[in-house]
Amino acid sequence: MPKRVDHAERRTEIAQALVRAAGRLGLHAVGMRDVAAEAGVSLRVVQYYFESKEKLLLFGLQYLAGRFGERVANRVRAAGDNPGPRAVIEALLTAALPVDEESRLFHHLYTSYAVLSVTDEALAAQPFIKDPDTAEITLTGLLQQANDAGLLEAGTDTRTEAVGLLAMSAGLGTSVLVGQRDAESAMAVLRYHLDRIFRS
Repeated sequence: MPKRVDHAERRTEIAQALVRAAGRLGLHAVGMRDVAAEAGVSLRVVQYYFESKEKLLLFGLQYLAGRFGERVANRVRAAGDNPGPRAVIEALLTAALPVDEESRLFHHLYTSYAVLSVTDEALAAQPFIKDPDTAEITLTGLLQQANDAGLLEAGTDTRTEAVGLLAMSAGLGTSVLVGQRDAESAMAVLRYHLDRIFRS
């Protein structure tokens, strides 16, 4: 009797191979043959699950985003039973800083995807590019929750602050990735700006 293949598991294994290969070669340079070799399967298997490199890249980055969500959730859980909006915001912003292999890969590949999508129409058209909107909506909601509880300085524009904090987190992440500063100093900058909008 032939072995039954778990297709969802196989797709995830291929996505993991993409992440490893792209981390070594760069997202722009990695090909489907590289991913097949990394996964220990034939090129035909990768093509069976993903018709094009763009679809493979999209799935791989969705996989990374899912892992990032788990990372944020773990940090929020570590903050206690009722951490409050500031602790959740810190967990969200600091989880993206490239302080270990997984977060370095996430930041590296997510940034590479954004750069590639500028010139690749197929990638730019994918819904993954809208995921930053989800983070912005989430962070705006957390800041609004804090504002409603009287935790923010008067007159704080929660949406504008959310946009600024996310942009700052991304920029700080890149500066850590390229060795301009370490993760501790990047976290200190984020906390400085949170101290500016949260009441003492």
